[in-house]
Amino acid sequence: MSPSKRFLAVMVGALLWSTMASAEVVVVVSAQNKAAAMSAAQVSQIFLGKVKRFPEGGAVVPVDQPEGSPMRDAFYNRFVGKNADQMKAYWSKSIFTGAGQPPKEVPNDAEVKRRLATDPTAIGYVDKSSVDQSVRIVLE
Repeated sequence: MSPSKRFLAVMVGALLWSTMASAEVVVVVSAQNKAAAMSAAQVSQIFLGKVKRFPEGGAVVPVDQPEGSPMRDAFYNRFVGKNADQMKAYWSKSIFTGAGQPPKEVPNDAEVKRRLATDPTAIGYVDKSSVDQSVRIVLE
């Protein structure tokens, strides 16, 4: 690899890392949802499709962000303990065996909040700076 290509690769990597590092991902529900604070283990079980109800008993529908997005990578690394490749393998196996389907994807924080506003059973994650009166943080 030429020095200029190596420099470019390092700079792109640094930019992606700084974007991911600067994102402070939080788990949110609709402001109308009565769910209390949740643990990382509870959230992980929901996003892995192993639990279909909030701890309080109500149905839960996880909402994901796009594969490859820094927000999604930050969420899964921090709260689920898996990287993108591990999640891809997990869902490939789950789909193949009929054990489950991955959460529905929406393109960004704004769409997560919009989905939560129309479906109080939904749970998602956004950058903390995106939080407004339409959602409530259940895990930081």
